[in-house]
Amino acid sequence: MPDLLIELFSEEIPARMQRRAADDLKKLVTDGLVEAGLTYAGAAALSTPRRLTLAIEGLLATSPDTREERKGPKVGAPDKAIEGFLRGAGLTRNQLEERETPKGAVYFALIEKKGRPAADIVAEVLEAAIRNFPWPKAMRWGTGSLRWVRPLQSILCILSDETGAEIVPMEIDGIKAGDTTEGHRFMAPGRFSVTGFADYEAKLKAAKVILSPEERADHIWAEAQNAAFAQGLEIVEDNGLLAEVAGLVEWPVVLLGDIAEEFIPLPPEVLQTSMREHQKFFSVKNPKSGLIEKFVTVANRETADHGATILAGNQKVLSARLADAKFFWENDLRIAATGAAAWVDSLSNVTFHNKLGTQGERIARITQLARDVAPSVGADVDLTQQAARWAKADLSSEMVYEFPELQGLMGKYYAAPAGYPAEVANAAVEHYSPLGPTDDVPAAPVSVAVALADKLDTLTGFWAIDEKPTGSKDPFALRRAALGVIRLVLDNNLRIALDQLFDAQVLRHEIALNEIGSVREALLRDLDNEIADHGVFGAAIRTVLDHFDGDLSNHLEEVKESLPDKSRDLLGFFHDRLKVYLRDKGVRHDVIDACLAMPGNDDLTLLVKRAEALTAFLSTEDGENLLQGVKRSSNILAQAEEKDGVEYSYGADAKFAEADEEKALFAALDTAEAAIKPAMEAEDFAAAMQAMADLRAPIDAFFEAVQINTDNQVVRRNRLNLLSRIRMICAGVADLSRIEG
Repeated sequence: MPDLLIELFSEEIPARMQRRAADDLKKLVTDGLVEAGLTYAGAAALSTPRRLTLAIEGLLATSPDTREERKGPKVGAPDKAIEGFLRGAGLTRNQLEERETPKGAVYFALIEKKGRPAADIVAEVLEAAIRNFPWPKAMRWGTGSLRWVRPLQSILCILSDETGAEIVPMEIDGIKAGDTTEGHRFMAPGRFSVTGFADYEAKLKAAKVILSPEERADHIWAEAQNAAFAQGLEIVEDNGLLAEVAGLVEWPVVLLGDIAEEFIPLPPEVLQTSMREHQKFFSVKNPKSGLIEKFVTVANRETADHGATILAGNQKVLSARLADAKFFWENDLRIAATGAAAWVDSLSNVTFHNKLGTQGERIARITQLARDVAPSVGADVDLTQQAARWAKADLSSEMVYEFPELQGLMGKYYAAPAGYPAEVANAAVEHYSPLGPTDDVPAAPVSVAVALADKLDTLTGFWAIDEKPTGSKDPFALRRAALGVIRLVLDNNLRIALDQLFDAQVLRHEIALNEIGSVREALLRDLDNEIADHGVFGAAIRTVLDHFDGDLSNHLEEVKESLPDKSRDLLGFFHDRLKVYLRDKGVRHDVIDACLAMPGNDDLTLLVKRAEALTAFLSTEDGENLLQGVKRSSNILAQAEEKDGVEYSYGADAKFAEADEEKALFAALDTAEAAIKPAMEAEDFAAAMQAMADLRAPIDAFFEAVQINTDNQVVRRNRLNLLSRIRMICAGVADLSRIEG
């Protein structure tokens, strides 16, 4: 069995595209080969800035002969139907066979295909892959029609076995496949031939090209760590930058450079961001002081002066970049110390969303909501208000304008010069968290309050303007915001009624969307006061409406009608996100559904505690058997109620009980009900589940000994009402009808 080696050699491929391109080449070629009947033992795709490489081992030398029997139209069918069948089969009419079937005489075609040499199939598959390659961006050059990410210069395509190597004959837009490639652009120019993958990889390394991106990355990291360690320093880990730099060089040469003394006092994050974004440098810090003191750059060649000229040029460019950062830092500090309020005020001129107003208006909403949330999370209300007002201030700073990824972090640095305490400074950076499923969750009460307010305002705002996620599209990252709220609530064990917060904030958005000027300000002021005293609907709406007449009152009545639907829809969105979150933690979806059907499902902490207790209960033998008993009760009840046209939901009386097992069940239900109700009120779900589990034996015994549908109608109705009582008591813990199995 031969091995196949393919190399597509071009001008430099952007680093961010290389890994995906190598995977795409592998998939396109291997899928095409298998579809054509060529199986293989293994395949590996590799990349450097100038080449995509695919090595396939154990490829069949020829595709196998195939024999396919295909059923066609009936004998006597219209000529067009028969001709279409013949075209698809590649046969003539005299090659068809007539056979009798239960539905009459039918044409059958026997299609035999001889196997083809691997070289012919590889040529077709590779040409199709190249012409249809899914580059994010591609270009044409010269006069040809071929599109590639950068001009394609050569194609290496050979089949090799113990007898030697064979060039696969193919040509694309004047580029003929061959058995040659090139080494490093500067250190080993010129072409050389190869006979297989091992020979190819070894000769490339001799020509100053490391083929594997993982090997290049490992080499860079090891050399950088060694250089830093020799001076008592540490490399700041940055896996994303490491992967990118490994895609920029074919022969990495690690160089350690100095940062001018005047820039070392800058915040480490500023130095790291500036060097990473502008220069692709790694930061080197002093572990004792935490300051960034040096940098690592990766050259693509060895030089006679061991990189001294390269370092000198890099340090000159870096100094110019860091001079800008130093200017931004010092200017921002001066403004923070003398007029930070201007930053917040200027955000009134920055649009957040064309339907949701300015950043200034958003800050006002977040501030009010953060005040509402603060008592529930144990945060000081006044500190929370200060933090919410300050949290977005650094968006006006020059540093964040230059490096948007530093938003929040710079707010933390600028808070102290602006006269704010540590709680406010920490909230500036922490209120953006968590940004993903593995991001840390803030624990400081003030930070939690502002983070919740920020995310809830975003969610309710886009729900108010009907800009919800659809399918895979979520341009405003609302799913991430909802998951952030869920993690903030659960990780901090918060007890918050989300539904009321949704109502309040959606209403604020609705008023802001539809009213302007002093009327709007009065509405919002009255609304905030009344929500604090009375909740959202009822007195709050009534009090606000009493201040105004005419069209405004009519409009707010319409808002009042639509609010519950929007609030419920948003809560449903949260429930969907919670299901995904809990499913990843091993909680079954039907268990979550059983708990969602219970009151208080907008209290996420309560909901999760209930789900965890129900999961533990159902994992026991008593729980599983009781579930079957409850479902059996529900099924018998449903059939009887449909037949009798009545609802059996009350009136079970122990005096009509006949069998001992029936009497025992009455007593067990009395005991369970007495235990479950206070346990649920105390949110002791484990105790409630245990009380429910104690019903397992008497319910089993009841069904074993008692006939429900007896001829005595009084006894029958009593027993059906008894089944209803079983269902009702268990439903006080969870809706077991939603549990599968």
